[in-house]
Amino acid sequence: MNKQQYAYQLLRARILDGTYGPGYRIVIDQIAREIETSAIPVREALRQLESDGLIQFKPYSGAIVTPINENEYLETLSVLAVIEGYATAISGQHFPKERIPDLQAVNASMRQALEEVDFISFGKHNRAFHALTYEYCDNRYLVENIRTTWKRLDSIRRSGSAFMPVRAKESIEEHDEIIRLLDAQAEPHVIESFVREHKLNTVKSFYHQRH
Repeated sequence: MNKQQYAYQLLRARILDGTYGPGYRIVIDQIAREIETSAIPVREALRQLESDGLIQFKPYSGAIVTPINENEYLETLSVLAVIEGYATAISGQHFPKERIPDLQAVNASMRQALEEVDFISFGKHNRAFHALTYEYCDNRYLVENIRTTWKRLDSIRRSGSAFMPVRAKESIEEHDEIIRLLDAQAEPHVIESFVREHKLNTVKSFYHQRH
C-alpha cells in the first residue's frame, strides 16, 4: 500500500466511524505529518474521497467532511426500505432455520451496544443483521443494488450522525418480529411489508426529530 492509498484508507475510516464528523475541516499538513509523508499523497487521497462524496472543498476552508444532506438521506433510506423489503421476502423463502440463532445473536449485540451508548457498533450490527436477512435472496442484481444504496447512504450520513436512541430501541424490537417471521416462514408479502415499514419508521423518526 503506497502513501496515497494509506492516507485514503485512514481518512475514509475516520469519516465513516464518526471520528471526523460532518463539517470537520481536514488539515492536509497535519495528516501528512501524522503519516510521515509530503502533502501530495494526502491531497490525492482527498480528491479520491471527494469523488466518493465524503469530502468537499470549500473556499478559504479547504477540505471538509461533507455535511448531511437531509433530503438525500431520507430519499435514499426510503429506496432502501423498498428494495430491502423485497430482498428479505425472497430470502425468507429459503432462509434456513439454523441461521435464526445468528440473527438473535446480532440483535442481542445491538441491545448491548445501545445500553453502552456505542452508536458506531450499533450501526455495524444493524447492517450485519439486515445483510443476513437477505443473504438467501437469489436475485443478485437486487442485492448488488442494496449494497450500492448502502454505499450511497454512507456518503450522506456518517456512522452515528443520524443516531436516534428512542428509534434504536424500537428498531431492536422490530428486529425480533422480523426474526419471528423468518422463523415461521411467513408469506413473502407479509415479510416484505413489515421490513419495508421497519425501514420507513426510521425515515419518519428522523423527519420528526428534525422538524
